[in-house]
Amino acid sequence: MRKRIIVIIVIILVLIQFLQPSHNNGEAMAATDITHELTIPDTVMKILKSSCYDCHSNHTVYPWYSKITPVNWWLDNHIQNGKRAINFTAFTNYTFKKRAHRMDDIAETVEKDEMPLHSYLWIHKYAALSQDQKKILIDWAHAAQKQVMADSLNSKSISQ
Repeated sequence: MRKRIIVIIVIILVLIQFLQPSHNNGEAMAATDITHELTIPDTVMKILKSSCYDCHSNHTVYPWYSKITPVNWWLDNHIQNGKRAINFTAFTNYTFKKRAHRMDDIAETVEKDEMPLHSYLWIHKYAALSQDQKKILIDWAHAAQKQVMADSLNSKSISQ
Protein backbone atom coordinates (compact mmCIF):
# COMPACT_ATOMS: atom_id res chain seq x y z
CA MET A 1 0.00 0.00 0.00
CA ARG A 2 2.78 2.42 0.95
CA LYS A 3 4.69 1.66 -2.25
CA ARG A 4 1.56 2.27 -4.30
CA ILE A 5 1.04 5.70 -2.68
CA ILE A 6 4.65 6.65 -3.43
CA VAL A 7 4.26 5.59 -7.06
CA ILE A 8 1.05 7.62 -7.39
CA ILE A 9 2.74 10.68 -5.88
CA VAL A 10 5.70 10.34 -8.24
CA ILE A 11 3.37 9.99 -11.24
CA ILE A 12 1.43 13.10 -10.16
CA LEU A 13 4.67 15.05 -9.70
CA VAL A 14 5.82 14.05 -13.18
CA LEU A 15 2.46 14.90 -14.77
CA ILE A 16 2.19 18.34 -13.17
CA GLN A 17 5.51 19.27 -14.76
CA PHE A 18 3.54 19.66 -17.98
CA LEU A 19 1.33 22.32 -16.39
CA GLN A 20 3.48 25.41 -16.78
CA PRO A 21 2.23 28.97 -16.27
CA SER A 22 2.80 31.35 -19.16
CA HIS A 23 6.06 33.28 -19.00
CA ASN A 24 6.26 37.01 -18.46
CA ASN A 25 8.27 37.60 -21.64
CA GLY A 26 6.83 40.88 -22.86
CA GLU A 27 8.79 43.84 -24.09
CA ALA A 28 11.21 45.07 -21.42
CA MET A 29 10.94 48.73 -22.42
CA ALA A 30 7.56 49.34 -24.03
CA ALA A 31 6.25 52.74 -25.14
CA THR A 32 4.27 52.87 -21.88
CA ASP A 33 7.33 52.22 -19.71
CA ILE A 34 8.10 54.45 -16.74
CA THR A 35 11.35 55.53 -18.42
CA HIS A 36 9.34 57.43 -21.03
CA GLU A 37 7.66 59.55 -18.38
CA LEU A 38 10.00 60.04 -15.44
CA THR A 39 13.59 61.06 -15.09
CA ILE A 40 15.43 57.99 -13.85
CA PRO A 41 19.12 58.44 -13.03
CA ASP A 42 21.42 55.56 -13.98
CA THR A 43 21.97 54.65 -10.32
CA VAL A 44 18.21 54.28 -9.80
CA MET A 45 17.72 52.37 -13.05
CA LYS A 46 20.41 49.91 -12.03
CA ILE A 47 18.58 49.30 -8.72
CA LEU A 48 15.21 48.93 -10.45
CA LYS A 49 16.64 46.45 -12.98
CA SER A 50 18.41 44.28 -10.40
CA SER A 51 15.84 44.39 -7.61
CA CYS A 52 12.43 45.24 -9.07
CA TYR A 53 11.87 44.62 -12.77
CA ASP A 54 11.59 40.81 -12.58
CA CYS A 55 8.27 41.09 -10.73
CA HIS A 56 7.23 44.65 -11.56
CA SER A 57 7.47 44.72 -15.37
CA ASN A 58 6.29 42.75 -18.38
CA HIS A 59 9.66 41.06 -18.73
CA THR A 60 11.13 38.58 -16.26
CA VAL A 61 14.55 36.96 -16.43
CA TYR A 62 13.75 33.43 -15.30
CA PRO A 63 16.17 31.31 -13.27
CA TRP A 64 16.74 27.64 -14.04
CA TYR A 65 14.40 26.45 -11.28
CA SER A 66 11.45 28.29 -12.83
CA LYS A 67 10.79 25.22 -14.96
CA ILE A 68 10.02 23.05 -11.93
CA THR A 69 6.40 22.73 -10.85
CA PRO A 70 5.22 23.85 -8.27
CA VAL A 71 8.02 26.43 -7.95
CA ASN A 72 7.02 27.97 -11.27
CA TRP A 73 3.48 28.59 -9.99
CA TRP A 74 4.87 30.23 -6.86
CA LEU A 75 7.07 32.47 -9.02
CA ASP A 76 4.18 33.29 -11.32
CA ASN A 77 2.09 34.28 -8.32
CA HIS A 78 4.87 36.66 -7.16
CA ILE A 79 5.10 38.18 -10.63
CA GLN A 80 1.35 38.64 -11.03
CA ASN A 81 1.04 40.22 -7.56
CA GLY A 82 4.05 42.43 -8.26
CA LYS A 83 2.60 43.64 -11.55
CA ARG A 84 -0.73 44.37 -9.85
CA ALA A 85 1.07 46.53 -7.29
CA ILE A 86 3.09 48.42 -9.91
CA ASN A 87 4.00 47.53 -13.45
CA PHE A 88 6.88 49.70 -14.66
CA THR A 89 6.24 48.60 -18.24
CA ALA A 90 2.64 49.88 -18.16
CA PHE A 91 3.28 52.91 -15.94
CA THR A 92 2.04 55.58 -18.36
CA ASN A 93 -1.30 53.74 -18.69
CA TYR A 94 -2.05 54.65 -15.06
CA THR A 95 -3.92 57.80 -14.14
CA PHE A 96 -1.78 60.62 -12.75
CA LYS A 97 -3.29 59.99 -9.31
CA LYS A 98 -2.36 56.29 -9.46
CA ARG A 99 1.17 57.11 -10.71
CA ALA A 100 1.74 59.49 -7.79
CA HIS A 101 0.35 56.93 -5.35
CA ARG A 102 2.62 54.19 -6.75
CA MET A 103 5.68 56.41 -6.28
CA ASP A 104 4.68 56.92 -2.66
CA ASP A 105 4.19 53.13 -2.34
CA ILE A 106 7.73 52.55 -3.62
CA ALA A 107 9.21 54.89 -1.03
CA GLU A 108 7.12 53.43 1.76
CA THR A 109 7.74 49.74 1.00
CA VAL A 110 11.48 50.23 0.57
CA GLU A 111 11.67 52.27 3.76
CA LYS A 112 9.78 49.54 5.68
CA ASP A 113 12.05 46.81 4.20
CA GLU A 114 9.04 45.17 2.56
CA MET A 115 10.65 45.25 -0.88
CA PRO A 116 12.34 43.39 -2.38
CA LEU A 117 10.47 40.50 -0.81
CA HIS A 118 12.55 38.48 1.63
CA SER A 119 11.54 35.29 -0.18
CA TYR A 120 12.94 36.79 -3.42
CA LEU A 121 16.20 37.61 -1.67
CA TRP A 122 16.70 34.00 -0.50
CA ILE A 123 17.95 33.14 -3.96
CA HIS A 124 18.57 36.57 -5.51
CA LYS A 125 21.17 37.87 -3.06
CA TYR A 126 22.30 40.50 -5.60
CA ALA A 127 18.87 42.16 -5.33
CA ALA A 128 19.31 43.06 -1.65
CA LEU A 129 19.45 46.81 -1.13
CA SER A 130 22.13 48.51 0.92
CA GLN A 131 21.16 51.46 3.11
CA ASP A 132 22.63 53.81 0.49
CA GLN A 133 20.61 52.16 -2.30
CA LYS A 134 17.45 52.39 -0.20
CA LYS A 135 18.03 56.10 0.35
CA ILE A 136 18.68 56.66 -3.36
CA LEU A 137 15.49 54.81 -4.29
CA ILE A 138 13.36 56.53 -1.63
CA ASP A 139 14.64 59.99 -2.57
CA TRP A 140 14.04 59.29 -6.25
CA ALA A 141 10.50 57.99 -5.58
CA HIS A 142 9.62 61.16 -3.65
CA ALA A 143 11.06 63.35 -6.43
CA ALA A 144 9.26 61.29 -9.08
CA GLN A 145 6.00 61.65 -7.16
CA LYS A 146 6.41 65.44 -7.28
CA GLN A 147 7.21 65.22 -10.99
CA VAL A 148 4.03 63.20 -11.62
CA MET A 149 1.92 65.71 -9.69
CA ALA A 150 3.46 68.60 -11.65
CA ASP A 151 2.84 66.75 -14.91
CA SER A 152 -0.77 66.23 -13.84
CA LEU A 153 -1.25 69.95 -13.25
CA ASN A 154 0.40 70.78 -16.58
CA SER A 155 -1.80 68.24 -18.35
CA LYS A 156 -4.95 69.79 -16.84
CA SER A 157 -3.92 73.34 -17.79
CA ILE A 158 -3.11 72.28 -21.36
CA SER A 159 -6.44 70.49 -21.83
CA GLN A 160 -8.45 73.55 -20.72
